[in-house]
Amino acid sequence: MNLPKIHSITKKICVALLGGFLLIFLLFHACANLCILRHDDGAWYSAFCHFMGTNYVVKVFEVVLLATIVLHICFTAWLWFTNRLARPVRYHQRSKSTTHSTSKLMMWTGILIFVGLIMHFTDFYFVKLGWVEGQYMAKVEQLHNEEIDALQQAAMQYGVTPEEFVKTNEEQLEMYKDQIPAEQMAEINAELDKLRAVAPVAEMLTGAAEAGMLSADGKWLRRITHDDKAMLEAAVEGLEVEPDFYYMAREKFKNPWIVFCYLIFFVVVWMHMRHAFPSAFQTLGLYNYKYSGIIEILGQIYAWMVCLMFAAVVILVFLGL
Repeated sequence: MNLPKIHSITKKICVALLGGFLLIFLLFHACANLCILRHDDGAWYSAFCHFMGTNYVVKVFEVVLLATIVLHICFTAWLWFTNRLARPVRYHQRSKSTTHSTSKLMMWTGILIFVGLIMHFTDFYFVKLGWVEGQYMAKVEQLHNEEIDALQQAAMQYGVTPEEFVKTNEEQLEMYKDQIPAEQMAEINAELDKLRAVAPVAEMLTGAAEAGMLSADGKWLRRITHDDKAMLEAAVEGLEVEPDFYYMAREKFKNPWIVFCYLIFFVVVWMHMRHAFPSAFQTLGLYNYKYSGIIEILGQIYAWMVCLMFAAVVILVFLGL
């Protein structure tokens, strides 16, 4: 197989730079996840997710991040493969290396992290892309328009639900349809069609508080199903429905099997980070006998801190805290 001629050290530098960027992002991601533990009905975390999902700069960063992950995987696999080709026959006797044990597992921990990322993306990111069904949320202010507000007020005035109000009007129209001129009948049917289209939305808004779908600050309609999402988007023009990551995280981390899988995933991430941190410094020529001890300690602290932050969210949510 003829691969492009790129020097080994160049590939190592690319792996180190890309990996360093991912290390920084992991700390940012772990800090953001701590908002899930706030007892504010997801106000902070939902606001953060809304900003991350709607800001154009963040959208560009998202593409850069995904490209970084793909390139890091490709360069690492390429480096490993070319190293194998360079020495097709293994050493007869393994050398005794002083290298940290986690360095010998980097390729395998990387593969396990890739599998874990597929699981993580399926649980959350693929919901955002629309590839997987999840739970959603929408701003309450966007769910109000002239037809919806009028229907809610009329239903409240007669002491019925919005759908009951529409159904009653349909029955009365059926009873007196022979007595109504055709032209007027067409106008009434047109008005009823508008009410029929928005009746499910008005019904949902009316019972949102009782169903636990309204956020504590009253700004968000939460726990919207995939079918309800399609209904809302069809009824309200220009409505932006986004994934309810707070609710999904709170629900998923109640499942002991999911919690177990994520904790194993974090252990593997720790093993990978444990070597990646000092290795990046070494590849970039910043690792020498003066600073090696400090870099090793900082690497351990960083790996433990990030992974414990991730694990704390999963464990505490599982415990109901």
